[in-house]
Amino acid sequence: MRVLVVEDDLETADYITSSLKAQGHAVDHCDNGKDGFLNALDNDYDVMVFDRMLPRLDGLTLIKSVRGAGIETPILFLSAMDGINDRVEGLLAGSDDYLVKPFSFHELSARLVALARRPPLKTEETVLRVADLEMNLIRRTVSRGGTEVELQPREFSLLEYLIRNADRVVTRTMLLEAVWDFHFDPKTNVVETHISRLRNKVDKPFATELIHTIRGAGYSLHG
Repeated sequence: MRVLVVEDDLETADYITSSLKAQGHAVDHCDNGKDGFLNALDNDYDVMVFDRMLPRLDGLTLIKSVRGAGIETPILFLSAMDGINDRVEGLLAGSDDYLVKPFSFHELSARLVALARRPPLKTEETVLRVADLEMNLIRRTVSRGGTEVELQPREFSLLEYLIRNADRVVTRTMLLEAVWDFHFDPKTNVVETHISRLRNKVDKPFATELIHTIRGAGYSLHG
């Protein structure tokens, strides 16, 4: 695995890097937080080790900067500060594990291997697309072919569910549960009414129909 070690104590840094290299790992070392941040930005690592007390950029700020840049590489935080609050502060800053100095290299190595085995975090989608239809979940906007489509909150939720299940048949019951949180049939045409309104805004002004009725089954959104 490839490891970034950011540690200003040269004796500790040499102990970690030489031991990891002896195990066959590729290791980059930085002796200050600023260079550590730049290395984290420029390279793909399997895991990173950050000391807490660092010159130019302290360990907590380094972790927050790395996470703020969208880097989700697992981070092991090293510190001589062993209080519960210190550990919590390190974890809340964005580290995945916390190891107190002095430490055993065997424990350090085992923790790094365990961190490197973790599956990568899934980033939440913020923009959903089907054909020329686009939904921005952050801005709560919808457009089709570059033309903005104004939707009411319930229409937005209904369209979001259809987009997330694009190319699948969704039943009336599924829509009642997902969009209206009804776990019973209210015996109204609320679904049909909202589908009709959605079609008037998303389909009718455009050449291609996206919302399709599947007779006897439900609805399907596809290009």
